[in-house]
Amino acid sequence: MNTQSNAMHESPLASQVVATAGVISPTRRLYWLVRRELWENRSIYIAPLAVAALFLAAFLIGLFMLPGHRMRAVMALDPAKQHAAIEQPYIVAEGLLMVTALIVTIFYCLEALHGERSDRSILFWKSLPVSDLTAVLAKASIPILLLLLCFVATVAMQLIMLLLSSAVLAGSGLGVAPLWTHVSLFQRSLGLGYHYLTVHALWYAPIYGWLLLVSAWARRAALVWAILPPLAIGVVEKIAFNTSHFADWLGYRFGGPQHFDFSMPGGMPMDMAMSLDLGRFLITPGLWTGLIVAAAFLAGAVRLRRDRGPI
Repeated sequence: MNTQSNAMHESPLASQVVATAGVISPTRRLYWLVRRELWENRSIYIAPLAVAALFLAAFLIGLFMLPGHRMRAVMALDPAKQHAAIEQPYIVAEGLLMVTALIVTIFYCLEALHGERSDRSILFWKSLPVSDLTAVLAKASIPILLLLLCFVATVAMQLIMLLLSSAVLAGSGLGVAPLWTHVSLFQRSLGLGYHYLTVHALWYAPIYGWLLLVSAWARRAALVWAILPPLAIGVVEKIAFNTSHFADWLGYRFGGPQHFDFSMPGGMPMDMAMSLDLGRFLITPGLWTGLIVAAAFLAGAVRLRRDRGPI
């Protein structure tokens, strides 16, 4: 009997079972928690893709309406206005997906920790061997994944727009050289990626942290509780001291740092201009202060998730 038992423990199958039953690494747990968030919140990726599809459909409809007449009118403009007119649809596409990403992120962060307490699923998730820190970090990583998705979707959408425009112009007997001259997808992608990284990922980090903190604290109406305290502070400051420092700080935080000038003086390449601009951004005190505040908000969300039960 002992011989059979020893043989079982020494068999490859038994070794595999023991290894599988071992402790799952924290990285692996974080990976599955992130996948769970994507499974349960499909609007995270459906909304940007739906907006991109609708914009492409509208762009295609407008493209087939008098393309020759429109291009001749654009070519009659001076070079500066000509460049702005050709680039306008691409700028609108970028802004549309940026706004979509911001709206989806705000509502996701407000629902991330509040929803699992509201539907009492937190009882199940707390029964698993997953720490509150890992759970909150998984939810905090979703805005970053959403920004990455919107960046890829924007670049793909602009490439399709450029190819469709070229095909329509070539079919109308017009040259495509002005279009490709004024629309540089590589430079636009560099600038867009830089903007997503610096503004939406790093500069807005304390905003995401605040929303997650409110989501972990509020029993109901999380959106109201996210807006009410900053609004009350601004009103009290204005009434008591007749100043608006807090409101100005909020405007500075939401508006982004004033270090995003890609004018490229003297013909400087965009990648060089961006590297110099990134250096200015990294020494901005507001960046590091915001990241510290974001870390404090996330720590508070972890503590609240540990202490609070279902609603």
